[in-house]
Amino acid sequence: MAVYDLKNRLVVGIASSALFDLAEADAVFRDQGEEAYRAYQEAHLDDMLDKGVAFPFIRRLLSLNDLSPHDPLVEVIILSRNDPDTGLRVMRSIQSHGLPISRAIFMQGRSPYRFMPALNMSLFLSANETDVREAVTLGLPAGRVLVGPATADEDDDQDLRIAFDFDGVLANDASEQIYQADGIKGFHSHETTNAATPHDPGPLRDFLAAINRLQQREEEQRAQDADYKTRVHVSLVTARNAPAHERPVRSLKDWGVTVNDAFFLGGIDKSTIMEVLKPHIFFDDQVSHLTGTARSTPSVHVPFGKINERGRPAPE
Repeated sequence: MAVYDLKNRLVVGIASSALFDLAEADAVFRDQGEEAYRAYQEAHLDDMLDKGVAFPFIRRLLSLNDLSPHDPLVEVIILSRNDPDTGLRVMRSIQSHGLPISRAIFMQGRSPYRFMPALNMSLFLSANETDVREAVTLGLPAGRVLVGPATADEDDDQDLRIAFDFDGVLANDASEQIYQADGIKGFHSHETTNAATPHDPGPLRDFLAAINRLQQREEEQRAQDADYKTRVHVSLVTARNAPAHERPVRSLKDWGVTVNDAFFLGGIDKSTIMEVLKPHIFFDDQVSHLTGTARSTPSVHVPFGKINERGRPAPE
């Protein structure tokens, strides 16, 4: 069998807890233990799992492989704490839902994120907070999917809308630390003085770069086919406002990445924007920002930077 090279593909790792609704099975594990959980999964092997929070995002991301059917642009790999036996239900559900996911790593009770570099992954999504925090601590791009109501996944809609916060997500958290120490006036002064100095990249800069490569492939397709409708749309949604707006724009340009829209909200509740923007996934480094968005938007906490160190008080 020929070697399947992942080097030039966008590779996403996802835990079954992010892809499917596992509330019922998890309750069995918590209340009755591992053996009861194994028996439950065996008894329900042919019962298709319901779609989870990240399902619409993953389905649409994989649909972009129609741009290169013989050399897929996107690869999604299951990274699971299940053992192979209990993982069978996950793989059967993937098949039943028609998702083109064929690769998986099952590790009984152990964290699989350490295989991310070997698999060229630019993102790992899980509902397991410990796994995500440990991955981010090691410098790996990971996010915790906040469990909320399942978002409608229109079968005839292939658009993919992705939204990112800036500080602590696309950029590092150096400026956030200034804000925490010196307040809004000190933050604005610092950002104005350093407007021409790019930020250091944060945990998801490379993921955005990979999304931009998909967008470039769409532009090539549109040049060949005037009827092709662009599907991928990227938004920046940040609590920054003027005069702190310039540095993010300059940083993105310096990194060689782009977004389609930018929202500089200056403290306006992000959930009001999300209800109109309707992204299929939104990444933010602060849980306080995601409490509102998770009610209507698939929301992902990226536990990066000082503000996410355990024991720190929650931001106001």
